[in-house]
Amino acid sequence: MTNARAFLPASLSAAILAAALVLFQPAAARAQEFQTDARAAVVVDFDTGAVLYTKEADRRIPPASMSKIMTMYVVFDLIRQGKLALTDELPVSRTAWEMGGSKMFVKVDTRVKVEDLIRGVIVQSGNDACLVLAEGLAGSEAAFVKLMNEKAKSIGLVDSNFANVTGWPHPDHYMSANDLARLARRMIVDFPERYRVYSERDFTYGGIKQGNRNPLLYRPTGTDGLKTGHTDEAGYGLTASAVRDGRRLIMVVTGLPSMRARSQQSERLLEWAFREWENYTLARAGQAVETAEVWLGAAETVPLQAGADIKITIPRRSRDQIKAVAVYDGPVAAPIAAGQRIGTMEVRLGDRKLGEGPLVAGAAVDRRNVFGRLTAAVSHIVTGK
Repeated sequence: MTNARAFLPASLSAAILAAALVLFQPAAARAQEFQTDARAAVVVDFDTGAVLYTKEADRRIPPASMSKIMTMYVVFDLIRQGKLALTDELPVSRTAWEMGGSKMFVKVDTRVKVEDLIRGVIVQSGNDACLVLAEGLAGSEAAFVKLMNEKAKSIGLVDSNFANVTGWPHPDHYMSANDLARLARRMIVDFPERYRVYSERDFTYGGIKQGNRNPLLYRPTGTDGLKTGHTDEAGYGLTASAVRDGRRLIMVVTGLPSMRARSQQSERLLEWAFREWENYTLARAGQAVETAEVWLGAAETVPLQAGADIKITIPRRSRDQIKAVAVYDGPVAAPIAAGQRIGTMEVRLGDRKLGEGPLVAGAAVDRRNVFGRLTAAVSHIVTGK
């Protein structure tokens, strides 16, 4: 028999399991509460994956220099594999030296440390630095771009294709806001020790000091990365991440009409997301949330535990409307192993299921002996229980 019992008062905040639950993405119903001139935008909670705001987020758009996050992802991956060191020096070709757009101002026929080139790309958005890395590490820009596209596919980017390492306009060079958010998250998770460079406000090379173009780094927003982008075709864009009170959000905005609009609207969007949405933790891994009856077991019941920490991102105003429900087939037949999957925890808003995750046995339960099973069978026949 399937049991479905609410094990929390509706007044308590329910939560969705960050690692294992099907995540609640409620933004569609409330997205219009915030207005932006961005051509495409998305805000995602880092821990739960909940989408707090979305606008044309799957649309393929020119990412401009925001695609340099992918360039650096490949570089950092080569460092992790031991194929590259920060102290390595790479040669500057005439092609790299002559590259237009934003520059680190490397000099032709010199050699530059990888550590400096990384800052030249991240802080100064140097197109020349991107080419030095690509040519030095893969032999050519085209060969490095192949690495970028292979890596993009392997980490789950579904609406991205790269034609160069700089974000220079090209009809076959595109990303989506969702892919930029996915890539930002992977950068933070996979390379935490390298990610810190994205928070640096300036970098000096060759006597030329340049400030980071990320406007939110200079505002009290909690922002610690990632990358701006701009071309006439792409407009003004920003992929950013910010942390407040231990909670991290990732935001992408693209296609804004000016630097001022990028700065103001991206800050307002972050403020809105932090203010209107909150993460609520309900149960920790191993915490008992329900008790299930056992059939033919040495114990009559078994505790059901959350398989991992349970967390949900919800609008603050919806907190009192959320409830969590334990769903399982009971009574549960013995023997039962500790940690065995018993049922599902569902998080609901009214009749709508927001997400679900596993419930596991909190203890082992052996089967009754032969006499105990016979007694139970007779009792069942006589009483129907």
